[in-house]
Amino acid sequence: MTSVLQAKAPAAKKIKKKENGIQLNKKSNKKKRMKPLKSRMRPSSSEKSRGEKDCETDDAEGFDSPALDALLTDLAKVNNSRDRANRLFQWLIHPVQDKSFLRENWEKKPMLIQRQNPDYYKGLFSTAEFDQILRNDNVQYGVNLDVTSYTNGKREKHNPPGRALPYTVWDFYESGCSLRMLNPQAFSSTVWQVLSILQEKFGSMAGANMYLTPPGTQGFAPHYDDIEAFVVQLEGKKHWRVYNPRSEDEVLPLVSSPNFSQKEIGQPIMDVVLEAGDLLYFPRGFIHQGDCLPDVHSLHITVQRNSWGDLLLKLMPAALEITMEDDVEFRKGLPLDYLQFMGVQNSEKEDPRRDKFIAHVQGLMKKLIQCAPVDAAVDQKAKDFLHDCLPPLLNSEEKAGSVYGAPARWGDGEALNVTVELKGQTKIRLMRAGAARLCSDGDTVRLYYTTENSRVYHKEEPKDIEMKAEHIDAMEFLIHSYPKFVSVASLPCETAEAKMSLAELLFEKGMIHTAEPSTA
Repeated sequence: MTSVLQAKAPAAKKIKKKENGIQLNKKSNKKKRMKPLKSRMRPSSSEKSRGEKDCETDDAEGFDSPALDALLTDLAKVNNSRDRANRLFQWLIHPVQDKSFLRENWEKKPMLIQRQNPDYYKGLFSTAEFDQILRNDNVQYGVNLDVTSYTNGKREKHNPPGRALPYTVWDFYESGCSLRMLNPQAFSSTVWQVLSILQEKFGSMAGANMYLTPPGTQGFAPHYDDIEAFVVQLEGKKHWRVYNPRSEDEVLPLVSSPNFSQKEIGQPIMDVVLEAGDLLYFPRGFIHQGDCLPDVHSLHITVQRNSWGDLLLKLMPAALEITMEDDVEFRKGLPLDYLQFMGVQNSEKEDPRRDKFIAHVQGLMKKLIQCAPVDAAVDQKAKDFLHDCLPPLLNSEEKAGSVYGAPARWGDGEALNVTVELKGQTKIRLMRAGAARLCSDGDTVRLYYTTENSRVYHKEEPKDIEMKAEHIDAMEFLIHSYPKFVSVASLPCETAEAKMSLAELLFEKGMIHTAEPSTA
């Protein structure tokens, strides 16, 4: 199968109301995918030299790298969650170096790693685990699972209503339909753990889809996605073809494409067979299609874009609202006769009023840039990201020192050990580097956090708390102290009561854990 791994927060008195008080436009959705390359590449003779330039292949035979279960055990001991994310990503693309990949391939060209090691990704996900999920969990068609087919150049969905049970699902599979699990992280703790770590590497959502395609079939038409795609082949083999973007307009696209016919996409730059243990990466905009070989099936997980344009979509409306409030030039009326010389029907007119009009617009745009609330727009992006995030999967030490391992229980006819005693000397830290962020929405400062998120994408509303003025500096201090533990007494609040009330609030919300196990 295959898997795809798609500034100092200011205190209230430091945040400009106008910069942060704007409600900005929200995000765009996306998908992802990736592909392979190398000795099995079969570019046509006319495309060969171009394909060799546009793709990279790594033959990773003979290198040593830990098994996933051993790696995750070791990563649990890493003190800093950002370091943990870097190490896991390096394992994912080994032996290619992280810096080399980001410099040479990221958003630029496909990369294939062939390992000759079918067990490299063993333990991440499997067909057997998928079968158990169908039997034991409430998997819903259209929500968690899609049934698709692609025959005679046409893609179709076959989702019945209700729960996906093995009897029906495997009948679809035997009939030649592909199965796509939309959020395996909601059911698989290993996929959840891997994605929750990797999201700190990308600073954007790391999601996943699992694809199971019967032998000799194809589940999807040729298309491109609007996400970066890492195809991790977990079982079987799959034949992939990858094509260059058809034009500059389709390089790093904003939205995914419709389905293409073969005659619309030209010749592939990659034509390869991905085997278990191999990895294929391709940037958004690269057209791709995959089909299974006659004697084997393929199962893969695909895991998402974070562009300057997405930031500007949030920044420009806020800048315009601020500037219209502050600058009368933006509030003056348009020329009464502007419709007579502007617009497409007048674009070929020789009229000096057109030049004057366009020059005035350009001048206003320059003013707009000068007033752009960049930090506020970044915070809007950050709030979206925290809403997208998976909650952290905690190790035993983190559980023992957090609300999730608190000793409260029922016994002898009463509630026991309900209160966890936090003291001035208690050492605390955030659960993860990116688990919480201070933002302002005008008159108030709010703390957004991920620890109460669902494993199902956006099943819950964004989680946030309005911060008291006495807690803001201390929260800033705690965020920037990570990964160090700091004592409750060292929090920069004016009173001991304020220090303790903040620590208790963060503990109750699962945002912090103590250096030592919690005691009643």
